[in-house]
Amino acid sequence: MTETHTITSPMRRAAAALLLLIVLMCVGMWSGLAVAQGAGVTRFDHLKTGFPLTGSHSTLRCESCHQNGVFKGTPKDCQTCHTTGSRFSRANVVWPSNHIPTTQSCDTCHGTQSFSGARFTHTGVIPGNCQSCHDGLHTQGKSASHVSTRASCDSCHSTTSWNGAKPDHSGFSSATNCASCHNGRAATGKSSSHIPVSSNCTSCHGVNAWKPSQWNHSQLSVAGQCSSCHSGAYAPADGKPSDHIPYQALTGVATGNCDSCHKGSYASWSNGRFHANVTVTNQCASCHLTSAYGLTSKPANATHAGIAGGCESCHNTGGWAGAQVDHGRFNTSTQCANCHNGSTAMGKSSSHIPVSANCISCHSVNAWKPSSWDHSQVKTVGQCSSCHTGGFPPADGRSSDHIPYQSLTGVSVSSCDSCHKGGYASWSNGRFHANVAVTGQCASCHLTSAYGLTSKPANATHAGIAGGCESCHSASGWAGAKVDHSRFNASTQCASCHNGSTATGKPGSHIPAAANCISCHTVNAWKPSTWNHTQTTVAGQCSTCHTGGFPPADGRSSDHIPYQSLTGVAVSNCDSCHKGGYASWSSGRFHANVSISNQCASCHLTSAYGLTAKPSNSVHSGVAGGCESCHNTSGWAGAKVDHSRFNASTQCATCHNGSAATGKPGSHIPVAANCISCHTVNAWKPSTWNHTQTTVAGQCSNCHSGAFPPADGRPSSHIPYQSLTGVAVSNCDSCHKAGYASWTSGRFHANVSISNQCASCHLTSAYGLTSKPSSSVHSGVVGGCESCHNTSGWAGARVDHSRFNASTQCATCHNGSAATGKPGSHIPVAA
Repeated sequence: MTETHTITSPMRRAAAALLLLIVLMCVGMWSGLAVAQGAGVTRFDHLKTGFPLTGSHSTLRCESCHQNGVFKGTPKDCQTCHTTGSRFSRANVVWPSNHIPTTQSCDTCHGTQSFSGARFTHTGVIPGNCQSCHDGLHTQGKSASHVSTRASCDSCHSTTSWNGAKPDHSGFSSATNCASCHNGRAATGKSSSHIPVSSNCTSCHGVNAWKPSQWNHSQLSVAGQCSSCHSGAYAPADGKPSDHIPYQALTGVATGNCDSCHKGSYASWSNGRFHANVTVTNQCASCHLTSAYGLTSKPANATHAGIAGGCESCHNTGGWAGAQVDHGRFNTSTQCANCHNGSTAMGKSSSHIPVSANCISCHSVNAWKPSSWDHSQVKTVGQCSSCHTGGFPPADGRSSDHIPYQSLTGVSVSSCDSCHKGGYASWSNGRFHANVAVTGQCASCHLTSAYGLTSKPANATHAGIAGGCESCHSASGWAGAKVDHSRFNASTQCASCHNGSTATGKPGSHIPAAANCISCHTVNAWKPSTWNHTQTTVAGQCSTCHTGGFPPADGRSSDHIPYQSLTGVAVSNCDSCHKGGYASWSSGRFHANVSISNQCASCHLTSAYGLTAKPSNSVHSGVAGGCESCHNTSGWAGAKVDHSRFNASTQCATCHNGSAATGKPGSHIPVAANCISCHTVNAWKPSTWNHTQTTVAGQCSNCHSGAFPPADGRPSSHIPYQSLTGVAVSNCDSCHKAGYASWTSGRFHANVSISNQCASCHLTSAYGLTSKPSSSVHSGVVGGCESCHNTSGWAGARVDHSRFNASTQCATCHNGSAATGKPGSHIPVAA
């Protein structure tokens, strides 16, 4: 549908009126003439009625509108004449039944030339109402091939054109069935060259961009299906190239799909490796005879000449480079040179050392080149120069700065191994004096540094000396060469020679000691092993050397305690503190040697000096000095606030809350009393809680539950007073109120009134009480102790004899068994 925004109605009418005026001016001349020729009818200007006759209206007969000759009241609006059923409509074009529903006047869209070609202005149309007109009945609606949707037309289309409409894909996700629209009819579908994949479009395509930047196989899991796309028919997915190895020609090799070899990854085919993924032990010639497949091919040399197959006889799939004839059957008797002659197989190179030994003397059958020639392979004596000429690298020849041993008289040096016979791994072990006897002629080699040897120093001691090294030095070493000091002793003034000119003097870094050199140094060893302050008495002079300027004598460290800032402290020298010993500064102890009772904060506020510093806790928070109020110089660990000023009114828990200071532990008895009720200001823990510290009544079980040792709980053998009826036992102290030092003072009957229910406790010995005796009197009695006994004591228990009389047979009980019977001295009476 093509829609055009038209000029608004008032403007169109003005334009039409102007056009009509021009037409009437031309036509009026003719019509006026005709009228003038008529029956005396005068000309009429229709524009004066306010309804210009334009377009189709200009050709109509007057009576088409002015019916029955009535002019006045003729309607000027379009609807009156162009609506079905109106008396003015007659044969006019009328509003059709399928006209779009609108309340606007006809001339808003139509002109007088023709009803067809009307243009509708969509200005003012409420969004989302397009389908009220565009329903295929009133005007163009959705085509049969339109994508299936219930969205409003203006969601995708504009009022200027249907074409170019696109739905808003931003609301779609991986769950959206793209193919329901992108099927090639409703919307663009997969092209014929699209890779044959059945997954949803969003797996690869985004909702805003149809084509992905690159297919990298990460969108979908692909296994055993490579050839479905990589057939060459779905560019840019490439197919098998013409020079691909002909794996199909191999017998017994299972290669199901491309990823049999290319399974390392999917970003590139270049990682395809056949032998790494497919097991094959022969048939090499199927691929490797030529270079057609870009593989290592059979070389064009004498070794491979005439060989058409059987690569496996020398090569394997692990690599071509190590391919060899099977040398495993060869041994020292094999003449290697028969093959390794430079024609059949590689022979000795021109730079090979001139040795006639069989190759196997140095080379093994498994490795052609030895890791290193170490002269152990072939016995070599007096023949070093045969190879070490410089012409057979890496066998080096005699260097240009080699010592000129040839110029020595009477020295027997027959060959290189005269000096280098210590070993053959390197020339560096060649030692002349260790192998050749020479007692003079030192100057032949040692006067200059040309040979890399120890040469004559350019100092005053050696000045003018052109030879005679032997007068001070020996062949065993230069370093020990000295004037014979053995005749010197403590009275010798060493500095007369060791003045820095004639002989070595004190260096600038030497400690500023005025003592004779021999005080510390011996005539045999210039430097002592360690200066230990025993050589010269040193007192109050430590800082003379320990300034940091005479290493290894160290000076005061940057984090040394600032003792200088202390008032009234006499620290005259380092040994005020370090006098414990001289072997190390670590023995320096300030408080052990210097008396100080305050000014602790000068050093201990921070950890800058490596000392015990003020902790970062609430107890010390805000404390900038005054360490001495709690601590003393004998040790920090036992520091305590001065509790001597505290008393019973002090609320200990204000500090002893577990944060500022130690608080009550979880196992502390649940008492709300002030700490000072039990603890003293001098000793935190009392030796024993004896219940005298705080009045306790009716609360014993609060602590004696077994959860607060050593406060014990009720033992398993405790009497079961809970089972007694009508007995008021409110708390432990009902019975144990006699004292608090021990539970053993608890007495039930002394504190609780009970006249029966004795059997609840006394039938057995389970509770440690007096229990029912195992006698005939008590046999069969299971209760009713009260009938004979009372709570004042068991011993005086008596049967109630008041109910007995003369007819009672007393002997029934008093028979000496159930109860006391007649004694043996009783008169023999039977009454």
